[in-house]
Amino acid sequence: MVAALRAADDEVAALNRALRKSEAALATQESELARLETQRAALNQSLGVQRSALSALLRSSYALGRHQQLKLLLAQDHVADLSRVLAYHRYVQVDRLDRIHGLISELDALRELGRRVDATRDLLNATRLDQQRQLAQLETQREQRRTLVAGLDRRYRDTSDTIQKLGSDEKAMLALLARLRDVLADVPRQLDDAKPLSSRRGNLSWPLSGTLLSGFGGRLPDGRTGSGWLIAGTAGADVRAIAHGRVAFADWMSGYGLILIIDHGDGWMSLYANNDALLKDGGDWVRAGDPIATVGSSGGQGRPALYFELRSNGKPVDPRSWLRRR
Repeated sequence: MVAALRAADDEVAALNRALRKSEAALATQESELARLETQRAALNQSLGVQRSALSALLRSSYALGRHQQLKLLLAQDHVADLSRVLAYHRYVQVDRLDRIHGLISELDALRELGRRVDATRDLLNATRLDQQRQLAQLETQREQRRTLVAGLDRRYRDTSDTIQKLGSDEKAMLALLARLRDVLADVPRQLDDAKPLSSRRGNLSWPLSGTLLSGFGGRLPDGRTGSGWLIAGTAGADVRAIAHGRVAFADWMSGYGLILIIDHGDGWMSLYANNDALLKDGGDWVRAGDPIATVGSSGGQGRPALYFELRSNGKPVDPRSWLRRR
């Protein structure tokens, strides 16, 4: 059952990542479409000016007429004057041809721009349809996971089985944290100007804006005593890093689901669990406020929520005095 739960969580995570890519592509395509529409409007305006200028030139040429030009030429008494008149008429002819060629070029550009607008709009519509399909798949997977979690709840209804499982999950977490401390002990901080977390008491960013469901030392929905906070959230909402640091772990763990752990240096770590998708990988550097995961209910969580812990040298610390007051 645990393996099935992990597979369900992984499927939801994959769909979440695909959905975020679709949303990013959609934003890019909408921006490109707006840019092309603006360009087309400017080209249409320029085309109108060119047409007006050419119309005025053609009207004046027509009014002058060939016979009028001949009269002007015959009326010239001096060769110099005749030369100037001929040069003027050559200029008028060249200008008229240039304007016609310019008009043709702008018409061609407008047609090409129209094709690009249509192609971008088609791509945009296809992306929207794909996004709707992904949303439907995501909801189907979430429903299947809810059914699976309900089965797990029935399986662990016996108290002794539940205690044994929770104890095993907690031991696995403590072992992981111990390994991470050893591995990361000699890893230098990437940014020398980043303030140590220990000096930012009361000024750390919240990982998620939501209702506090369970505080430090409170009882979690699965019966455990919480070493951190359980914060309610909307499925798919961004979970954000509380401070600068390096991702030490990003994977699935029994009892925690998709979990991400950030090493902040000097023995400080923050833990973000029960996510629907992880947006960072192990080794990535993050800044305060960076999106690192999306809210979910992986690991058997009954509702979308973030389980958050803050630890110093492996020991859990109540986040209340470290995060900013809201």
